[in-house]
Amino acid sequence: MQAFTVHKGLVAPLDRENVDTDLIIPKQFLKSIKRTGFGPNLFDELRYLDHGEPGMDNSKRPLNPDFVLNQSRYKGASILLGRKNFGCGSSREHAPWALLQYGFRAVIAPSFADIFFNNCFKNGLLPIRLSELEVARLFDDVNGFNGYELTIDLPEQVVRTGDGRAYSFEIDEFRKHSLVNGLDDIGLTLTHADKIRAFEAERLARHPWLDVQPVGAR
Repeated sequence: MQAFTVHKGLVAPLDRENVDTDLIIPKQFLKSIKRTGFGPNLFDELRYLDHGEPGMDNSKRPLNPDFVLNQSRYKGASILLGRKNFGCGSSREHAPWALLQYGFRAVIAPSFADIFFNNCFKNGLLPIRLSELEVARLFDDVNGFNGYELTIDLPEQVVRTGDGRAYSFEIDEFRKHSLVNGLDDIGLTLTHADKIRAFEAERLARHPWLDVQPVGAR
């Protein structure tokens, strides 16, 4: 997965509490077994004025002009600002996939649902918990200034504003290491590839019959 060290990006404010995973990526788009193609249907029920179904040409669908991601001032946003209990509802991993594939690298909110929070780290999306007061101030700043950007410094565990303010955040050291180095579960396993190969070679030497394959298998 893509490593996360320092990221500077435009902020989009989603001013609602209890954003659930079905709102992030509706259930009708979960039929695919692939991990791609979810970005165009992120927040589908909010972005479009009609009911979306898989296979529809989104470029021809009517947009909801009142939805934040359809407003020109937030085009290209890569940091999403939310309210408390973001990512509640079902445990679908498609939610962070959709956010990432849309272009978001981080979500800032006062609190997250546990499963969504864990799924973000496994896929390279950084969820940042700040206090409600800090998040409220960021909402005021984003709404008050066009082109409002934040800089997220993961190694230093701080969110910096353009006017010099800094908000520190907590993160588990193992999760931080994985994000900074771009290591998902498979990547973490492969860091031990030499030990795995050595173990398999020793196992085969001690128990060679385990490598016997059925006739015609080769």
